[in-house]
Amino acid sequence: MIISRIPRRTAAVGFALVAAAGALTACGSSDDDSSSGGGGGATIALLLPESKTTRYETFDKPLFEEAVKKLCSDCDVKYYNADQDESKQSSQVDTAINAGADVIVLDPVNGDGAGGMVQSAQDADIPVIAYDRFIAGADYYLSFDNETVGKMQGQALVDAMGGKGNILMLNGSPSDPNAAQFKKGAHSVIDSSGIKILEEYDNPDWSPENAQQFVTDQLSKYKPSDIQGVYAANDGQAGGVVAALTGGGFSADALPPITGQDAELAAVQRILAGEQSMTIYKPIPIEAQTAAEVAVALANGDEPGATTDTGIAQSTYENVKSYIFTPIAVTKDNVKDTIVADGFYDVSDICTADYADACKAAGLS
Repeated sequence: MIISRIPRRTAAVGFALVAAAGALTACGSSDDDSSSGGGGGATIALLLPESKTTRYETFDKPLFEEAVKKLCSDCDVKYYNADQDESKQSSQVDTAINAGADVIVLDPVNGDGAGGMVQSAQDADIPVIAYDRFIAGADYYLSFDNETVGKMQGQALVDAMGGKGNILMLNGSPSDPNAAQFKKGAHSVIDSSGIKILEEYDNPDWSPENAQQFVTDQLSKYKPSDIQGVYAANDGQAGGVVAALTGGGFSADALPPITGQDAELAAVQRILAGEQSMTIYKPIPIEAQTAAEVAVALANGDEPGATTDTGIAQSTYENVKSYIFTPIAVTKDNVKDTIVADGFYDVSDICTADYADACKAAGLS
């Protein structure tokens, strides 16, 4: 790790390792927090926003914990999931502060409303890393180029539709700052094309269930022949879209182009089967590894360097020191060269019996 030694955030007090951080008591339920590490060194609190999107529990949490363990064998990671509840997350931040966390890695339920959580941590001399979603005033910010994600999704949809036709547009939660960036990027492409947006929906919790209901409702207003494409901001919503369309007059082998994001396993399988046209692969291992590097450096009283071990250069986003990662568009044609090549999924994970023929056609078996 390329770092330079500096004092902790306040001049009055130097960094001191917490010799024995007490076990954190999560708010409401012991299921809200878990830990890894021996508990003899620094304590890093990881707070993620929800579990309906599969990436957080399946990838971000274990990858972050593994990376911290490799960098600092005696560091202790305390984990919380807010279940899309902003007040619950605020209580979890307070719990982490009171239990003596040395660093807080926070993926906020509501980025705009998380300033108070950041201030509370900083008042206790605890640096905050805004993970995946921006928080004004955080010490560091790590995420993907979110506006580019939206542009990539929008362009893929326009290309698949030949630049004409009607779409339904399903965005993410209005409280998620990333969702606004995805939406802005997508609109910058779609609005200048020949495509018309029939109806647009901001999904308050990103849930597949809401997405399915929204599309089902639209099918009572529009005929299947009126819909030539669907912009879905993430794969969970894309799954809800597919369920609604196949239950509302569309044949499973004749669905319109549907976008996605996060490279969820089910979405990759849908792409190979021709039910979803694309997804955005955000290499979460790089994001989690970089977050671990930054967190461990801060926990040890060091300043993360200009370039991390993952090769990501430090930049600035809205006056916050940042590490920004590049997303990758994935279609049926490059599943093998992206997701599989990176080891994100094994072929055996993707190519179950139901998808054996689709995998063979894509050169995966």
